[in-house]
Amino acid sequence: MRQTFGAGAALVLAGLSAVHAQDLDIAQGRRFAEANCAPCHAIGRYGESPLPIAPPFRILHERYAVEDLDEALAEGIVTGHPTMPQFRLEADQIRNLIAYLKSLERPPRAPQ
Repeated sequence: MRQTFGAGAALVLAGLSAVHAQDLDIAQGRRFAEANCAPCHAIGRYGESPLPIAPPFRILHERYAVEDLDEALAEGIVTGHPTMPQFRLEADQIRNLIAYLKSLERPPRAPQ
């Protein structure tokens, strides 16, 4: 019985660690977006983009498979308009930003 409880507890703790790591990635991705993207894009769940031609982050998943943006972010995003700066992100920045973008696809959590 103790071994079963110990194994189950280990699985629960591993799951909590994974959830915590994912939350940390999302928070770091949001900080990156605030620092680098918010001057032009609406980066949250609500509001309009400061630059009207810049799509809000909350709708990017409607245009692109967000998880497939990793290569573009690593190689440098180049767009058809000159106002978008070219970004080349490091692997952890890419993981964090994609985690944040994916979080915008889900409805907000209800307050607990």
